[in-house]
Amino acid sequence: MKARKTFILDTSVLLYDKESIHSFPDSDVVIPLVVLDEVDRFKEKMGVVGEYARYVNRYLDDLREKGNLHEGIAIENGQTIRVEVNYANTVPDGLNGDYTDNRIIGLTAGLSKDIDQPVTLITKDINFRVKCDALGIKSEDYYKDRIVGSRSQIYSGQHEINISDNDIDKFYSSGKIKVPEDIEYSFSENEFIIGKSSGGQSFLSKFCNGFLVPVKSSIWQGIDINPRNKEQKFALDLLTDRDVSMITLTGIAGSGKTYLALVAAISGLNEGLYERIVITRSLQTVGKDIGFLPGTVKDKMDPWVSPISDNFRAAFKDMTYFEIMREKGDIEVTPLSFIRGRTFNNTFLIVDEAQNSTIHELKTIITRVGEGSKVVLLGDIEQIDTPYIDSLSNGLTVVVQKFKNFKISGHVTLLKGERSKLATLASKVI
Repeated sequence: MKARKTFILDTSVLLYDKESIHSFPDSDVVIPLVVLDEVDRFKEKMGVVGEYARYVNRYLDDLREKGNLHEGIAIENGQTIRVEVNYANTVPDGLNGDYTDNRIIGLTAGLSKDIDQPVTLITKDINFRVKCDALGIKSEDYYKDRIVGSRSQIYSGQHEINISDNDIDKFYSSGKIKVPEDIEYSFSENEFIIGKSSGGQSFLSKFCNGFLVPVKSSIWQGIDINPRNKEQKFALDLLTDRDVSMITLTGIAGSGKTYLALVAAISGLNEGLYERIVITRSLQTVGKDIGFLPGTVKDKMDPWVSPISDNFRAAFKDMTYFEIMREKGDIEVTPLSFIRGRTFNNTFLIVDEAQNSTIHELKTIITRVGEGSKVVLLGDIEQIDTPYIDSLSNGLTVVVQKFKNFKISGHVTLLKGERSKLATLASKVI
């Protein structure tokens, strides 16, 4: 039988995943009283953070019917939950006792000395973990949503295989081929395959239902677009595939993620496939948050509309079309916090800067998608502005990994910057 462990949960964990409070089976979970004070300050906030704060409050209130939270209450998975009110004067020397983090560090240090089982502080705060390490206190990230161990394991959406000249000839003559039996690779649905032979021949294909099929060349309604590399061709194939409901596009700045998604959305709108285009994003700012800006929601969103309007200007050489579409309601730009509770039918939904969202925030978006809609998640996992997630734990990476084997989803990693030589160089060297 495994020895029990004690886990102390920081505020950042409870507000990152509401279910974290009961996600440590056969262990003892300790919630510092100061953490409850912090959680309570978020209960009226919009979005998932406010929802999670309210959930934690209600869950603990319900537990009170089963016993005393100070003494600890057992739940169904063998876990116990208790609120710790002691260790108020155990903050290590050199740390300011007025700060919540330092008081939690003191609690962890004191509890580690007083109980005969391993004690670990769980926090999403990187600096918090660094401070604990410096003081010899065991701390860890909350790993429940991290499903890959390194960046090299992140699904890229494409794979290169060596194939015979004969199989390449069959591919071009018949329009598809079965995967050759000598290929020892587990293909994912809608994964793009580059086939190359020793004779110098090659093809671009997509794995569908056990076959390698050609990458589509799409006809765009009223839009002049020419893919500049094979990854952009792959992206356009998925963006115009009516059987694919969710697409994830990752890549460096200037690789064309937003531009390709926007062009595909407008083309679909022109063809009558969709009734509107909705664009949303997580509003990570430098300085003031959206609530401090004057005016209506539209006025407040204007600073974040610039990337979209820039792409309209690149596609049409004119901003009039964009403004007309916004006025008619064909295009809606809305903050992520306004998504909850809505349903998007016959909509082309673009989620920009998705790498700044947690998997729980993206779940809220994806579950809003109704019939006849397509959702596209865009982002650069190397540019994360949210303090409690990284390239392996952000929502976009988790979605890429979890949906890679489903027929209704597809992924492409755009490898090349196409904005300019300077922009591409800057992405690599700075």
